[in-house]
Amino acid sequence: MAFIASSLARIKPSPTIAVTQKAAELKAAGRDVIGLGAGEPDFPTPDNIKAAGIKAIENNDTKYTAPDGTPALKKAVCAKFKRENGLDYTPDQVHVASGGKQVIYNAMMATLNPGDEVIIPAPYWVSYPDIVLLAGGTPVIIETTLESGFKVKPEQLEAAITEKTKWVFLNSPSNPTGAAYTRDDLKPLTDVLVKHPHVWVLTDDMYEHIVYDGFDFVTPAQVEPTLYPRTLTVNGVSKAYSMTGWRIGYAAGDTALIKAMAKIQSQSTSNPCSISQAAAVEALNGPQDFIAPRAERFKERRDLVVSMLNQATGLTCPRPEGAFYVYPSCAGVIGKKAPDGKVIESDGDFATYLLEAEGVAVVPGVAFGLSPYFRISYATSEEALREACTRIQRACAALA
Repeated sequence: MAFIASSLARIKPSPTIAVTQKAAELKAAGRDVIGLGAGEPDFPTPDNIKAAGIKAIENNDTKYTAPDGTPALKKAVCAKFKRENGLDYTPDQVHVASGGKQVIYNAMMATLNPGDEVIIPAPYWVSYPDIVLLAGGTPVIIETTLESGFKVKPEQLEAAITEKTKWVFLNSPSNPTGAAYTRDDLKPLTDVLVKHPHVWVLTDDMYEHIVYDGFDFVTPAQVEPTLYPRTLTVNGVSKAYSMTGWRIGYAAGDTALIKAMAKIQSQSTSNPCSISQAAAVEALNGPQDFIAPRAERFKERRDLVVSMLNQATGLTCPRPEGAFYVYPSCAGVIGKKAPDGKVIESDGDFATYLLEAEGVAVVPGVAFGLSPYFRISYATSEEALREACTRIQRACAALA
């Protein structure tokens, strides 16, 4: 009898974390490595939010809370959804967990039975399929294209839906591509979903506030109010508020679903950190004026990276609408030979080549379900990005 659960054979470790760890190990060994794998803002958590966390400690706000969030944080989440998205929720419709990943995990564990299908557009955040698999469901992948802006088309969605479909995942702006759905992009998709009342929508809006060029963010329940009862709207404080380590994600949806998710959490991790929750209340209720200037800084970095990568031989880099990632095609280098004689046969080979030859750590597209591409996070300094892109240009030029 095997000791390790067979369910673990269905999943793999996070490749984005693996790339970040590999870069750190090489740096520790003395290599000059620029890591572009981590999806983490390099800006500090704002001072007022840090102060709220410190105050919580000083006030001894360090005890257990309700399993899925304090009343104060649930109230702040409701206010956020009303203020920014025009969506009305009550506290009993809100779930708080230790990050957006746990929110999604709880939702899948609470709803999926063997044979249930979950539609996931590719490229996707690396954890989506594995969470579905771990919960006993079946991921159904829809491949998008660079030509479509990495956005799923309504006819693709319609063709993928079966009687076994339980969920559709939508992520805008996207990790890994930065692609974001306009209202006109979303409406045909929501029109399809309206016709299939057994299908629920999980929308991952974690990068909502990191958008560029006047982009108007919308979320599915806004676009099609009839989907409101069967939509789980997921968000968190990690990206917009530079609070990745504080580990607070949240969602709002149907009360029965939220109750089931709370049940899962009560028997797994119990409540998120009380101090982090207090800080998240300040994040959502406090000043928001720092968000736009930070997004503008990300935009400047985006423009630098897109320009330099498009000057690299064999690469094609689209200009994303949001998040802090680019997802360039490396199709033009596949089949070429590196100076050491190795042939670049995949995006994985290309990522390995960049790391070994030039000390640039990127994540290959295979991790996100669509090749031959790779992901770069530009949530780092302009100096580091300029040097990294120069190295990538040099690496591409050296291929024969």
